[in-house]
Amino acid sequence: MSLQSTLRTLVSQTDLSVSDVQIEKLITFVELIEKWNKTYNLSSIKQPQEMLVKHILDSIVVTPHLIADKILDVGTGPGLPGIPLAIMYPDKTFTLVDSLGKRMRFVKQAVFELNLDNVTPLQTRIESLQSGNFDCIISRAFASVGDFVKLSEHLLTNNGHFLALKGQIQNEEISSLPKDFLVAQTTPLLVPSLNGERHLLKIVRRCTS
Repeated sequence: MSLQSTLRTLVSQTDLSVSDVQIEKLITFVELIEKWNKTYNLSSIKQPQEMLVKHILDSIVVTPHLIADKILDVGTGPGLPGIPLAIMYPDKTFTLVDSLGKRMRFVKQAVFELNLDNVTPLQTRIESLQSGNFDCIISRAFASVGDFVKLSEHLLTNNGHFLALKGQIQNEEISSLPKDFLVAQTTPLLVPSLNGERHLLKIVRRCTS
């Protein structure tokens, strides 16, 4: 089965609406990862069909929960979930941050080849990024939600929120959140053909009044 057919089959098992243009861009992104992976080892996943599940679907299932307009993707790696989400939401702006040069070289090339004018790649450590005013800060790669929030909370607007893509929910991990933040919502995510659990944590500032 072609990558296009596989992706359409996977999408049909969700409530997502993905256009033909978006399908083609998502496939091109997978093909770029596969090509660069041979030299740069961007991902431990080597097979494009598996990438469709573990990279593409695992990213775009967040789409219905992405209500902000100015989004920061922390620890984006090869552009996940930022690039698939930018393809899904051309009207939103995405800033993708990672400290590793080879990853950001790939992200910049992918942004160029996919003609994504709503994506800004930045090679830096998140704690070194001083300017920013983001409505939503998202990550699927940070080791703990506590570190994720602590290192990037200075970039969040007062009414903004964090979105953390996680597997199983660890109570001790949630307890590591800074005292000014709490998990406002936990949403199980359905990722077709993915073995294991997937959850989306929405983290907000505690009300001080």
